[in-house]
Amino acid sequence: MSPPSGSGAAPALILASASPRRAQLLAQIGVSYHAVPAALDERREPGEPIERCVLRLAEQKALQVRCARRTSLPVLGADTAVLLDEEMLGKPADRAAALSMLARLSGRSHRVLTAVALAGADGVRSLLSQSEVRLRRLSATECAAYWDSGEPRDKAGAYAIQGLGAVFVEELHGSYSGVVGLPLFETATLLAEAGVPLWQPVRTRPGRGAAAHRPAPDRRPIRRRE
Repeated sequence: MSPPSGSGAAPALILASASPRRAQLLAQIGVSYHAVPAALDERREPGEPIERCVLRLAEQKALQVRCARRTSLPVLGADTAVLLDEEMLGKPADRAAALSMLARLSGRSHRVLTAVALAGADGVRSLLSQSEVRLRRLSATECAAYWDSGEPRDKAGAYAIQGLGAVFVEELHGSYSGVVGLPLFETATLLAEAGVPLWQPVRTRPGRGAAAHRPAPDRRPIRRRE
C-alpha cells in the first residue's frame, strides 16, 4: 500500500489501481487516498458487450480490494478500453504490435471507454464515460521514433494523450480525463453521492508512490467540458 496522498490527514478512500495517471487525476481534484492495486483476470467474457465489460471490471476491482482489505473506506476502481472498429486494442506486446496499432489508428477516429466504480457499505455504483478521439495521419518514421521513446509500451492503443502522443491527437469529443484513465466528471459524481469531499489540501510525498502524486509538468491541454 502506498503512503496516503494527504498531508497528515486520513485518506478519504482507496484507489484500486497502480496507475500513476489515475493517481494524478484523483489528486488533481483534492482527494486523499491510499493506492492498492487490484489483481484479477481482465479478459472480456465471451459475447460480453464492451460497455458491460469495462463496467464489470471497474466494479470487480473496487469490490475485490474492499473485500481483501476489509476496509470501511469507499474503494474506487476504473477500467479503460480503446476500441477501433469495435475491437479492443490492449497494450502492445512488442514493437511490431505497437507499430501495427498506430498504423491502424492513423488518420482515423476511435472510441475510448472508461468506467469508474465506487464500492462502499451500500454496495457498488458505476458510471461510464465514452469519448471519440481522432489521430492525424502518422508516418512510419514518427511511429518508430515514438516507440523508441518508450511511452507506448504500457499504453492501451499504443499511445498516451497526456504524454508525447498528444501531438498525434487531431480531435477529441468527450472527456480528456476519461481518455487518460479516470473521468473526473463521473468520478466526482460518485464521490459526491458517497459524501467524499473534493478540493481538500493534498501534499505530495517522496518515496514509494511518489511518481503517482508528484505534480505533473505544466503541459495542460486546452480545458474541455468533462
